[in-house]
Amino acid sequence: MNELFNITDRTGEFEEKDRQDNKTMSILAYIGPLFLVPLFAAKESKSARFNTNQGIINCIIAGVSCFVLGLLGLIPYIGFIFRILEGAVGAGCTVLAVFGIVNAARGKVVELPIIGKFKILK
Repeated sequence: MNELFNITDRTGEFEEKDRQDNKTMSILAYIGPLFLVPLFAAKESKSARFNTNQGIINCIIAGVSCFVLGLLGLIPYIGFIFRILEGAVGAGCTVLAVFGIVNAARGKVVELPIIGKFKILK
């Protein structure tokens, strides 16, 4: 369980110039579907790519959980439980996005808690 909340600062693995030049792209990576902008506009930036990977994972989790829990929320009598879970997951994804945006704005490259270890992009 501790492994899930272990926050790894990987700033030293990325060049300072790359991090500073691509701050905006790294910030956009955490704003829902706007992760597509750095995905295509900053293909060569390793730091923007890292942040885009985390933004994609966060967006997928938010979207899938909203859809699935929203459907389950339609079940009579117990649906309210799933609606509460939907809100909690949505709030959690928002907190992770804000955490990523703040670190990207500071020029840091930090893995997000819980989802930071997952990789979709190389």
